[in-house]
Amino acid sequence: MPKTIEFLFDFVSPNGYLMWHPLREVAVRQGTKITVIPALLGGMHKLTGNAPPMIRDAEVKGKNAYAMLEMNRFISRHGLTKFAMNPHFPFSTVMLQRLLLAAQEQGREQEFIDYFLPYAWEQGANLADPEIVTGLLEQSDFDAAAMLGRIQSDEIKQRLMDNTSAAVERGAFGIPTIYINGEMYFGKERLGQIEEQLAG
Repeated sequence: MPKTIEFLFDFVSPNGYLMWHPLREVAVRQGTKITVIPALLGGMHKLTGNAPPMIRDAEVKGKNAYAMLEMNRFISRHGLTKFAMNPHFPFSTVMLQRLLLAAQEQGREQEFIDYFLPYAWEQGANLADPEIVTGLLEQSDFDAAAMLGRIQSDEIKQRLMDNTSAAVERGAFGIPTIYINGEMYFGKERLGQIEEQLAG
């Protein structure tokens, strides 16, 4: 049975950005494909009682400093030197995640992620602002009018909520969460383990 990669994804996660290209490189090397599952990280946090590490661990001496060290190691290892912390973080991605679902219906979710991720984690755009998101979408080769209409549907709205609650039911509590044939891996630091699992 071919092994599959499921990637639980939200644009608001800086580690989701850092994982995106290295994970795709792993998928190419191992001859498999990535299935993106759009979910709301904020909703997952509410359902699980989790919080962003920089907030959750703020009172733990040395922990956030070490997390930054590990992040910089990962950035250096994978050549992700364009990464810049978004000044609007944490920002709402409800509109963006619904648009991702609309793109997924067209089989273009990876193109959509490739287009918007640099605005989030390289250029520091305020992607919580509907006018900014709309303007960027209109500059792309996506059918902005059709997609903006589509995300008003109850179906898309419900699918995003269902994806979020289903992720928590599967044991997820944050992003990036990866499943290889149903087995869960959390965090960009698991990339080597993920490749070993696929290779094995």
